[in-house]
Amino acid sequence: MITEVIPSVEKDRSISRVIADIKSLFKGLVLIANVLPVFVGYWLALHFTNAAFSEHLDMFFLTMIGSTVLMAGALVLNNWYDVDIDTVMTRTQQRPTVTGRISLKTVLILGIALSIIGFVLLLFTTVEAAIYGFIGWFTYVILYTMWSKRRYTLNTVIGSVSGAVTPLIGWAAIAPAMHIVPIVLFIILFIWQIPHTFAIAMKKSEEYRVADVAMLPVVYGFDMTKRQMAVYIICLLPWPFYLSSLGMTFVIVATVLNLGWFVVSVSSSYIKDDFKWAQINFLYSVNYLAILFIMMFIATLPFFN
Repeated sequence: MITEVIPSVEKDRSISRVIADIKSLFKGLVLIANVLPVFVGYWLALHFTNAAFSEHLDMFFLTMIGSTVLMAGALVLNNWYDVDIDTVMTRTQQRPTVTGRISLKTVLILGIALSIIGFVLLLFTTVEAAIYGFIGWFTYVILYTMWSKRRYTLNTVIGSVSGAVTPLIGWAAIAPAMHIVPIVLFIILFIWQIPHTFAIAMKKSEEYRVADVAMLPVVYGFDMTKRQMAVYIICLLPWPFYLSSLGMTFVIVATVLNLGWFVVSVSSSYIKDDFKWAQINFLYSVNYLAILFIMMFIATLPFFN
């Protein structure tokens, strides 16, 4: 009986390892975080154009699958290109590109294939949605990963464009995105990503320093990073008022979230441990985004209006 159990255990471990490698290669949580704004952008476009969700199911699946596959391709190419950095940083040393469980050639081919497939699928929605998808891909892969990440502290600002276009993709699949709502969503996401990323950079500053990545805390220190985070969070304050069409409840919740984050960002005088402070800000930023976009969805449900 023992000899029969051992192969089964080994098989289970092998399957778990494959799943873990795939999740790591596609940066599962990052991918999910980027898909949510695509969905919300799509949903809000339906709401503001008085279109029925059931009548656009084909467009919905094309948009969601196309954008997800395109973003997955970008994330895989990021893993392929950054293998030298990932080898040095503790948090990325178990990625399959580092361990060699998946060859770099395979990763490169997979990243290119997914990118092409995702872009083509988006072309079957609208050209505008595909253009926003390409802008996000090009910004993340070329301008951020290959050009600015290792050279300039502005890499965070440049990379923020790629995540900010996601609601535009969803909206443009239904209607032209030259509308106040998707534009404001773009601005909010763009601003949000900067203090969110700075918090991560502070938490992992020593790893970034060893990997020679030009993150703001590494080049200019924690005090400068904290000041810039507070400034960007202040910049978030006015934008919920441009989304009053989502209802007063949403505006109030979004404003409270913004004020709460500002309070957290200036709490460094009370929290002396910089790494603890960075972790608190990181957790707040993650929950901030989730609550904000879920509220946008809830605020436009028929029973809520």
